Amino acid sequence: MTIEKEVIALCDEVADFIRTESTHFDRARIEQKGSFSNLVSYVDKESEKKLVNTLKKIVPGAGFLAEEGTDSKGENEYQWIIDPLDGTTNFLHGLPIFAISIALMRGNNPVLGIVYEVSHKECFHAIEGGKAYCNQSEIHISPINSMDESLLATGFPYYHTEKKDQYLEIIKTFLEQTHGIRRLGSAAIDLAYVACGRLEGFFEYDLKPWDVAGGTFILQQAGGKITDFRGGDNFLFGGELCAAGGIHAEMLKVISEKWWRK
Repeated sequence: MTIEKEVIALCDEVADFIRTESTHFDRARIEQKGSFSNLVSYVDKESEKKLVNTLKKIVPGAGFLAEEGTDSKGENEYQWIIDPLDGTTNFLHGLPIFAISIALMRGNNPVLGIVYEVSHKECFHAIEGGKAYCNQSEIHISPINSMDESLLATGFPYYHTEKKDQYLEIIKTFLEQTHGIRRLGSAAIDLAYVACGRLEGFFEYDLKPWDVAGGTFILQQAGGKITDFRGGDNFLFGGELCAAGGIHAEMLKVISEKWWRK
């Protein structure tokens, strides 16, 4: 079995656990992480344990960077970047939009990406040198290349910075120039949906590597483009990204003009 198939099988198993727990979730076991709106539960933590325990066997000696605290330097050039439950707030409220996100890095380069949308059992995946898929079907970015025909997604950070006014101006401009903006509550799913053409673009700031590592790689393999807000490639660790297909240049122009304004 290939590494890709092994990781997908692991995601199937952990997704079953998450779905089972969602039917009798104990709200008394919700915790806050530095902000009343940044939440975590035993489901996140247990899912991470399950993922890490098996991923250690799939690529022995690899390091880990994961949302719920698994952070270890590897014995080789490989590192797993994991979000065991992206969209925790949705999960806690019974809103069925949440995913497992996994990326395998070799040095600074991703070689595998998985975004497993739990509720609908949709597994978006790609491997180095290959194409992007949703389950067994190949996926591609949307053919739409004009902003006025596009549908976008964004998110709202847990910790608002001095840039919040500029961000709202960007949102206002996009609302006036597109079919609309959706806020799904999971960056991993947003990126997967751009990869398969359900959305034309996604932008957000104050993101973490585990939010986007899997989804950005899948999107690139599906033909999309991802940059930071300056148009550079520091989107994985830089905290901000603009991801799209044919409308990327238009989106980036709006974002860069307003975001970097003095």
